[in-house]
Amino acid sequence: MRHVDVLIIGGGPAGISAAIWCKRLGIDCLLLEEQSQLGGQLFNIFNEIIDYPGMRTKNGIEMQREMVKHFVEMDCLYEVNTKVLFIDERSKTVKVKKQAKKQEICYTYLILATGSSQRKLGVPGEQQMIDRGEVYSASADGERLKGKTVAIIGGGDRAFEGAHLLSSKAREVYLIHRSTRFKAREQYVERVISNPCIKVMTDTEVTAIHGDRHVTSIDLESKNKEYKNLLVDAILIRLGVAPNVELIKGKVATAQNGLIVTDDVHQSSNPFIYAIGDACTTPLFSSISSSTGQGTIVAKHISSLLTEA
Repeated sequence: MRHVDVLIIGGGPAGISAAIWCKRLGIDCLLLEEQSQLGGQLFNIFNEIIDYPGMRTKNGIEMQREMVKHFVEMDCLYEVNTKVLFIDERSKTVKVKKQAKKQEICYTYLILATGSSQRKLGVPGEQQMIDRGEVYSASADGERLKGKTVAIIGGGDRAFEGAHLLSSKAREVYLIHRSTRFKAREQYVERVISNPCIKVMTDTEVTAIHGDRHVTSIDLESKNKEYKNLLVDAILIRLGVAPNVELIKGKVATAQNGLIVTDDVHQSSNPFIYAIGDACTTPLFSSISSSTGQGTIVAKHISSLLTEA
């Protein structure tokens, strides 16, 4: 059985930062990533990144290239296309699958940098839509959605910003929210409410998505139990994110929102398991900078523990 001092699950900015610092501090470390490339949610950022100190990039993909280049130049150990099947916190082992082969890895300390995923509506037709590849970015897919009727579901910054961006491209934009209260910043709300090209529908929920080859319409239900079928060509679901913590549920303490509970050095309720990035950070405070900083903190803390041992 393979053994490492530090095992990192997740190859986004948080995991990359932790691995770089482990390498710099001389810690035996291995990073595992389920996808074919490192970078995590950087691949989903299509707008310019102007708030990461010392690095200004056109989009997340450009930042991913820079981070991975640094990571590789540091000669950090990692494996991609590797799915973690099970974490046994008692024996401190992790079962993984790479291609068709399964193996176990033993760790001294485990760092969870598993990130988060977009929340889903959970209605009929949604998964089929996703499987067909009908997943859009308001900033990157404006031309694809030009002249189309678009529905944006949500009440936060991303929903309102997306509605504003698409209002100059799409034929019609509907912003649909289940409440009359919005989480979006006031300036975003005012900009959308005052835009005659955007129709805001509150106290309304999507109950089904229709279309065999592509989206054709959605079913809506209002708070007053009024039902409507709305013809649309595309849907952007903007309900926020949920932490990817399925592997560790019941094994460390989690908050009501699903986030892993950590202390000031990002140690979980299990002294050998740490969490960084979106797996433990409230979405409001999530950023590339905070994620990389958390990776630094954990690596330095674990280094001090290994030195004392």
